[in-house]
Amino acid sequence: MSKLVLNRIRELRKAQGVTQEQLALGLQVTRQTIIAIEGNRYNPSLELALKIANYFGLPVEQIFCLKKEDS
Repeated sequence: MSKLVLNRIRELRKAQGVTQEQLALGLQVTRQTIIAIEGNRYNPSLELALKIANYFGLPVEQIFCLKKEDS
């Protein structure tokens, strides 16, 4: 079984009224990067994951989780 990294970035971003563009600017990445991460098509580096956690003021574990995926 492989594992899939899921995240709550879209949910957290919308709850705080932050646009993808604002989040991208705050994290110094492109909007396309935010779109890919929110769509679970791209796993951020450890550095970026920590920056995201800091941006939302939450521990990484409250933003990202592993889900078992059937092979």
